[in-house]
Amino acid sequence: MARTLVIGNKNYSSWSMRPWIALKATGVTFDEVVIPLYTGDADKRRILAFTPAGKVPVLVDGDVTIWDSLAIIEYAAERFPKAQLWPDDVAARAHARSVAAEMHSGFAALRNECGMNIHRPVGAKPLSDAARADIARVQEIWTDCRHRYGRFGPYLFGRFSGVDAMFAPVVHRFRTYAVELDPIAQGYMEVMMALPAFQEWTQAALAETWIIDKFETD
Repeated sequence: MARTLVIGNKNYSSWSMRPWIALKATGVTFDEVVIPLYTGDADKRRILAFTPAGKVPVLVDGDVTIWDSLAIIEYAAERFPKAQLWPDDVAARAHARSVAAEMHSGFAALRNECGMNIHRPVGAKPLSDAARADIARVQEIWTDCRHRYGRFGPYLFGRFSGVDAMFAPVVHRFRTYAVELDPIAQGYMEVMMALPAFQEWTQAALAETWIIDKFETD
């Protein structure tokens, strides 16, 4: 099998977006298989044919199968060093991995209350204190990274990296739910939204016709 990335609906699947953006933005070629989520047993079996974990995304590269967003980014960084998915400097790379891992495992309130739904009309909604704390922490991360590495380029660690891919769905969440940000965080959002790979994903998401009712409640 050619290098293949299996993903869910682009409108909703934030975890699929992360490795897709990482690969696309850095020029790693792949075939794409979209399997719509929550459509019944047939599509679930299609996902299970790629991984017994039964979840997307999944990267299949020859005999290698990876079924986690951050693990796919790590694999791509090793497999395709020219993609430069992590900073060259040891200390910056450790910082980048820490920030990416925090995104991977944290921010539950923000995820639950501001689900990725790209076709949702832009507008604010009431949020819990926990979600607001998550938003504040994301802003803190973005602002700190821009202060430290802004002289190297417009992304969190200067050039585009795996960290930007990990935060790409948050950019959509902040846009969709009209989250007010400080100027530095807002500027970073605008840089991400101008990224061709980000725009390509967004346009494809808006063209989808699948609707998942449980994600259309707010």
